[in-house]
Amino acid sequence: MRVRLLSRNGTDWTKRYPWIAEAALKNRQKRFVIDGEAVIFGVDGISDFNALHSRKHDHEVQLYAFDILAMGGDDLRVLPLHLRKTNLKRLLARRPDGMTIAPFERGEIGPDLFRAACRMGLEGLVSKHRDRPYRGGRQKHWIKVKNRSHPAMGREL
Repeated sequence: MRVRLLSRNGTDWTKRYPWIAEAALKNRQKRFVIDGEAVIFGVDGISDFNALHSRKHDHEVQLYAFDILAMGGDDLRVLPLHLRKTNLKRLLARRPDGMTIAPFERGEIGPDLFRAACRMGLEGLVSKHRDRPYRGGRQKHWIKVKNRSHPAMGREL
C-alpha cells in the first residue's frame, strides 16, 4: 500500500507530513483519492495560514478534505458533489488523526455569510453546485469569494 500527498503542482509532501499518510493507511478502504489542503487549526478552530508557513508548527498540520475523487477503484468524479460528500463522510467516519472533513453547507453565498466568514478570519468561501460532477483545476462554476484582508492573500504554499 502506498500513500502520496501531492500539491496542485505535483510537489510530493508525503515525507514532510508522514502522520497524514499513516492516518490514510489505517483506513479500511485501501484505494481512494481525496482533494483537500494542508491546514493548521488555531485554538479558535480557524485555519492559521501564518502557522502553516512556519516549519516549527509542521507537527500540527492536518489534511482538510474537500472532496473524494476515487474509492475502491471507482472513479467518483462523475457523481454530483452531494454524493461525493456522502462518500467522503463514509470514508473518514472514524475521524482519523491528521484528517478533517470540510463542512458541506447548503445555501447561497450572500453578503451576510461572507461578512461572518471575514469576522471569523477565514480566507474566503467557495461555492460549488451540489449537482455537478468534479472537474480538476479552477472552474468557472465554482464561485470563490476572497477575504482581501486575510494574510493568505498573495501567498501560496
